[in-house]
Amino acid sequence: MKNSRIKERTRAQESSGAIERLYISMRHIFTRGFYKPMGISGETLRQSLLLLRPEIYGTIAEEKVELNGLIYVIERLPIGIEECRFINLTSEEGYGKSHFKAIVPPKRRRNCYRIDKDQMNIEVTRGRSEIYDVLTHLTFLFIESHKIADKVLISEGDDTNREWKKLEEVVLNNIKLSRDERDIMLAHLASILGRTFEETQMVHGILEEKNNPDRFFQIIFWLGSLAINEKIHDLKRTITFSPVLRERIGHHIYGEIWANNVKDVLMEKNLMNRPIHIISANMHSVMNSIYAPVVLPKQIKDNDPISLFELLSDSENEDLRSQVEVYAEKNGLTHIKDTSGTYIDVQIIDTNKIDFNKTKYKFENTLPTNEKPVLIVMDYAFGEQAYETMDELLKPYTDVQGKNHHLNVESVSIMGKAGILDGGKGDIMIPSAHIFEGTADNYPFKNQLKSSMFEDCGVAVYTGTMVSVLGTSLQNKDILKFFYNSTWKVVGLEMEGAHYQKAIQAASKIRGNISEKVKVRYAYYASDNPMVTGSTLASGGLGTTGVRPTYVITQKILEQIF
Repeated sequence: MKNSRIKERTRAQESSGAIERLYISMRHIFTRGFYKPMGISGETLRQSLLLLRPEIYGTIAEEKVELNGLIYVIERLPIGIEECRFINLTSEEGYGKSHFKAIVPPKRRRNCYRIDKDQMNIEVTRGRSEIYDVLTHLTFLFIESHKIADKVLISEGDDTNREWKKLEEVVLNNIKLSRDERDIMLAHLASILGRTFEETQMVHGILEEKNNPDRFFQIIFWLGSLAINEKIHDLKRTITFSPVLRERIGHHIYGEIWANNVKDVLMEKNLMNRPIHIISANMHSVMNSIYAPVVLPKQIKDNDPISLFELLSDSENEDLRSQVEVYAEKNGLTHIKDTSGTYIDVQIIDTNKIDFNKTKYKFENTLPTNEKPVLIVMDYAFGEQAYETMDELLKPYTDVQGKNHHLNVESVSIMGKAGILDGGKGDIMIPSAHIFEGTADNYPFKNQLKSSMFEDCGVAVYTGTMVSVLGTSLQNKDILKFFYNSTWKVVGLEMEGAHYQKAIQAASKIRGNISEKVKVRYAYYASDNPMVTGSTLASGGLGTTGVRPTYVITQKILEQIF
């Protein structure tokens, strides 16, 4: 018998297959309308996630409870969700006008509503990527909850061990603990979680709140309690998708409202026919780069504006930020607070109202007013939402008389955070193309930003291809090593680039909504390196490390526009 020429699948291929099954499964259960995560209907999701073992979810496939992943997920889901057996994903359906109080997770912009003690509603207005994000986090959470249940249940019966009974007494009776009593409970909790006392104590400190210092105890108790009820009484947790959400998803409902709100302001201020430069960034770096050195020149140390921007990024300096905002609004900046449900705020900056003699930027003041650029700065989109919002923004605007107005878009600049595959937090990536994960779809482009422009800026710069992933929480080292070592020459991963470029190419080269000569700029700063243990997104934010690359990229974009 001849030896088979078919090679065994590599770990990267297995992981890629697991990601594909995850998304097929999620689309199927979304179409179905409901599923039980720890039941038969959620089995494919669970098994795929356990096979994939994403870096961000750490020890998900091991017996011990994953703590860094738990912190990451808890900060992105509404407070109290661990207590709820029924989770309902809805569209924007009027809950904001009811007596229900909106719950907004610390690290995700989405409104959630606690309907009763057993039900949490999560509003989804940012497209399929948001659904994938919520479902993967919930799947992780429920897998971890069953680890807790397995640890505390005695044999095959319905009795629980001593440590669990101690935890139950504290949580259900809302007992206020002294320092010594808290340490005793942490010791019991460490035993339940299969982690060290030190690790358990650290997470307790991260999750504690001013009015609820023992929130960690409550999270673990309710996760374990609902899992025990599933195992003993077959009271399965259920996730449902409202009919309105299933009807609206994919139809650009919120993106169209958002784009029209922006164009209404452009028309109102007579800016529609001016040269327009779109910048996808945050809501501070462009404004601060232009206005802050004018308002706060004495705060600049050693003639380095970055020192001022670091000062403004400090949460304690609200007064300084307010001074910049007030000045900016009197000198050309209009802030559009989002009311559409996209959670994407916008700033429109009319450069005709800026005295460039006071800024570091050189600008031809002899240009007639109708040739002076207008900046549209839009906040970060989320995954597929990037296509929806950019596609709608680049469409012609139809006024009340039914007349179409095409935007005179001269450039689109995208600055974002990304995971880097060769480098560290705070480094910069300059892409030459975006590729879609899981397909051979690729979007090469001529990037107006070059690595040579960032020499002597105090940051390391990497060039190559960026891979636009379906979810940053679903990557593991095997897939990332494949991307890094393959001829794709991938330097980083993010979630929006290919979606943006797809919309820009369609608008400029096929639909004729904007000029074919539109210039594009892409640059990313590294928020994490998922190839390095301890440097994933779950390890924490950038802090002040992100200030320099953010403002260096912003300045290079503005120098090209001006």
